[in-house]
Amino acid sequence: MSCSRTTDPGIDKSTLAPLPDPQANVVPKPYTESFKDKKVSKFVEKSLTQPRRDTAIDNSPCAAASKASMDCMNHHDYDRDKCLDYFQAYRDCKKAWQTQLKADRRAGKVVS
Repeated sequence: MSCSRTTDPGIDKSTLAPLPDPQANVVPKPYTESFKDKKVSKFVEKSLTQPRRDTAIDNSPCAAASKASMDCMNHHDYDRDKCLDYFQAYRDCKKAWQTQLKADRRAGKVVS
């Protein structure tokens, strides 16, 4: 018999933290703060737009939106239909981040 992580009889769903409002994570935190301690390399642009998978979630300006969408999936037994607002919030956050990154590059700002 297979169960999801949240339907496992050993997990009490009443102890799960309440989910945040999806719209609370639409605006990304400043990417310059996320990457300020990152070492500069000759691949700076690629590393900012496609960070390594092991650090992508932690360093992303949209980490909160990403975590909220995964928490929603865990909370609702991986029923994607119940988490569509969280997925949209993550996409909106990512789009705002990329738009700001492109605008800063066009303006000649250092983005690393």
